[in-house]
Amino acid sequence: MCLAVPAKVVELLPEGRAKIELGGILKEISVELIEDVRVNDYVIVHVGYALTRVDPEEAAKTLDVFRELTAADASGSP
Repeated sequence: MCLAVPAKVVELLPEGRAKIELGGILKEISVELIEDVRVNDYVIVHVGYALTRVDPEEAAKTLDVFRELTAADASGSP
C-alpha cells in the first residue's frame, strides 16, 4: 500500500526541486507538477513528487492522525 502524505516545503531548489520536512526528516522532491510552489506551502507527496498543494489546517489534521497512529503502535494499543 502506498500513502500520499502532506509535507511542508522548507526550501526551493533549482530545476523544479524542493526540500520538504516531514516528521523531522528532510527530503528532496520534485515540485514540477505544481505551479508557484512557495516555502511554507504544504504539499501532498507521493513517491518523491508533490502532487498538489494542501491547506495548512488540513495538513495539520492529517499529520495529527499519523502521530496518533504512531503513538498507538508504539504503545501496543489496538
